[in-house]
Amino acid sequence: MLCKIGDIEIWRLLEINGPFLDPLKLFPNAGPDVSARIEKLVPGAIDAETGAMILPVQGFLLKTPDHVVLVDGCVGNDKTAALPAWNKRQDGRFMAALTAAGVTPAQVDFVLCTHLHTDHVGWNTQLQDGRWVPTFPNAKYLMPSADEAVFRATASDTFTESVLPVIEAGQAELVQAGHTLGDYITLMPTPGHTPGHVSIGIKHGATQAVITGDALHTTAQCWHPEWHFSFDMDADLAETSRRQLLETASETHARIIGSHFKLPSIGHIGATGDGFFWTDD
Repeated sequence: MLCKIGDIEIWRLLEINGPFLDPLKLFPNAGPDVSARIEKLVPGAIDAETGAMILPVQGFLLKTPDHVVLVDGCVGNDKTAALPAWNKRQDGRFMAALTAAGVTPAQVDFVLCTHLHTDHVGWNTQLQDGRWVPTFPNAKYLMPSADEAVFRATASDTFTESVLPVIEAGQAELVQAGHTLGDYITLMPTPGHTPGHVSIGIKHGATQAVITGDALHTTAQCWHPEWHFSFDMDADLAETSRRQLLETASETHARIIGSHFKLPSIGHIGATGDGFFWTDD
């Protein structure tokens, strides 16, 4: 178990943890010394052999008093992906983590998609007898409606393999930011990375946490929220959302769980007179 927020258990479902891409490509406006700056702020975040930023791909399982909830389904198996390391994977790590949390796919009540990119929806479906079927047969999948409209228009492999089969199975619910799930979970608006991107707010009693999704990709962006991420669909809007999230997190003292933050991916955001900073738990 990663942590508890009141009586809510949060479990990490780690699928991948390895070199991704060169930071110069990931943060195009950060300057030519971005790799050194990231390594100084986040020691061990840059792979010494390749120079690429190490990027975990992980989902999170929430066990609330009422529901079992999966936040983001990673890359998945057999999926078509532009990144060679993600293409047509055959790996049991994600499902092993689910089993280690004491949960079977049939016991998941809800799947929350922070957005509909390849590395967040892969395990929405799995290949059975040549057909894509929902991996979690009894779950309702909550998807940002603004994302669904945009990604449906692209008819990408990710949409066809990991989103459309859930919709056709009648298990999808298209929701707006601000949607609540029971008494403990809120979809927080953080658009920009995608039009409907949400972060996940979790609260029980006096304690709370936020799962960032892709509002931030490294804790270095706490110090440098102005760094744009190359896969943000609207970089300026993503920066605005990032700053708002940092402000809220520093004011509420919520535990922050970064979907792509260097492991262990959990800590707090603090505020200084002119910005923000990150501290590991």
